[in-house]
Order: sequence, then structure tokens, then C-alpha cells
Amino acid sequence: MFDLAALREAAAFVHQHVPATPQHAWPLLAERLGCDVWVKHENHAPTGAFKVRGGLVYVRSLLADGTPPRGLVTATRGNHGQSMALASRQAGLALVIVVPEGNSKEKNAAMRALGAELVEHGVDFDVAREEAARLAEQLGYAMVPSFHPQLVRGVATYALELFEAVRDLDCVYVPIGMGSGICGLIQARNLLGLDTEIVGVVSSAADAYAQSFEQGRIVTTATAETFADGMACRVPHPDAFALIKQHAARIVRVDDHEIFAAMRLYHEATHNTAEGAGAAALAALMQEREQQAGKRVAVVLSGANVDRQPYARVLAGTEKS
Repeated sequence: MFDLAALREAAAFVHQHVPATPQHAWPLLAERLGCDVWVKHENHAPTGAFKVRGGLVYVRSLLADGTPPRGLVTATRGNHGQSMALASRQAGLALVIVVPEGNSKEKNAAMRALGAELVEHGVDFDVAREEAARLAEQLGYAMVPSFHPQLVRGVATYALELFEAVRDLDCVYVPIGMGSGICGLIQARNLLGLDTEIVGVVSSAADAYAQSFEQGRIVTTATAETFADGMACRVPHPDAFALIKQHAARIVRVDDHEIFAAMRLYHEATHNTAEGAGAAALAALMQEREQQAGKRVAVVLSGANVDRQPYARVLAGTEKS
């Protein structure tokens, strides 16, 4: 996919636009979970999520041959869209983003504020992705995939920061949406020659990657109805699945109530906001706390982009899954 020199070059480029995010060991998390817990704070990125790194590197690759596309089209639940909107605005490219109907109002507003044209279509991300492909062909724009080696290369810069800042990690928990976050983590670990265990996390209501991992083949699901919209995937990407199947230790399922509990714990123990997918890694560690007792563990807080009203209900314990 890319070598260590290419990853370090991508990190140098990303850091021209996005400061390295911190990783902190939080005493209250350690006290609650019985292990040394490091949090990689991708919620501190300029768009509130890790995806911004991938968008910058991907758009740069499109401009490398000197013949930029007329415009771009992509599909998202929000964080990938904000990433592409920021990178496209910097490059002077038009961008159309397709989101499912009923998508996060605040994520939609953020994408529009970054200059993207938004189209709402379909019941979920996978239907929106089909519409995005149709629009790209109609408009003569380039279709931006949700998984691509350049997206992964950019995203992997967060993993490089984490592994170089925190030595001797026994395990890292990371949420899985379309797979760029976990694949970037796997590739960085492998390039650095580490033996850190990598555990993927999915929603129990959107567990296509978990089913695929267990059966050794691509499995799709009929629905992906979870509060954690960043993990609401029905159709795994073949390239992502191949890397995960070969290099991940396991995939853990967490339900919405476990995610709500992790969101509350983040607030209580660190006063950081986590969206559903952003809290999923911590939810998985909470589920597996006994087997991680006394170990040095990291969790990826991948994003903080949760709408105010549902977040208020989560903090109050009055949410509905």
C-alpha cells in the first residue's frame, strides 16, 4: 500500500495543515478499567475527526499530474465529507456530497460551511454512495471512494503519531466504518515492526465487517441502524477487509447502550466529547476490561461530531437506541 518513507512524507505534509493530535493517559480511565489507558484524541483535529488527514493527502494526489478533475463527488455520514470539503476548498475544486436522508444536521451544516454542495438521498450510507456514483457520471466529476490507498496513507499519520509517542502498547482498539482508520493503524504498526494487537470495533447493529471476519469472506447486511453513524456500514470494502482479515486480532461488537456508557465515561473521566463511533473503542475496552487488566492499552477517539440534542440525552441517560 505504502512504505514507511511514504508514510513519514505524508505526515510532514499533513502537519502543514493539521497539527498532530495529542495522546493522553487518563488516570480516571485507568482507575475505572484496571489498565493503563491512552486515548488518541482525533476529536481535536480541525474538523473534529481523524478523516481530515486522508482528505488532504487524497486531494493532493489528484492534483499531482497537473490535470485536476472538473469537480468531485462523494458520499458520507459526515466526517469523510468534512475532510473532503476542507481539502477541496483548499484546492479550489467543486465538491458535491451525498448524505442519507435524516443525516446529522450539525454535520450537514459543517460540510456546507466548508463550501460543499449537499444532496440528501436514500435510507442509508450505501444507498447514498450509489447516488453519488450516478451524480459523478452525470456531472463529469471524479467519484471519491470511501476507501483508497491515499486516504489510508493520510489517515495512517495518526497511527504513526500514536506509536511513536507511546511505546510498548499491548493493544489498540479502533472503530471500523469503511475501514480506513483500522487499515491505517495496521499498516503503520506493520511498517514500524511492532507486535501491538489491533482490535477492530463495530456496532452490533451494523456488523458486516465482524461477520465477514468470522466467516472469512465478504458478508453484507440488510440494515445498519445504529446511533454510531460513523460505523453504519452494510457493505465492507474488499481491500479493507483483506487487510483486516490478515492483520487484526479480532473484531468486537458493541451495542448502542455500551456506546452511550462510553460517551458518558469520556465526559466524566476526561471532559472530552465523543460521537458514537468515537466512543466505540472505549466501549469495547470496557467490555474486555478483564482480559486487558494491568496492560498498556490505547483507544482511538476518532471523532466528536455528535449533534447537541442527542448528546444531551446521552449525558442525561435518557437516550433511546
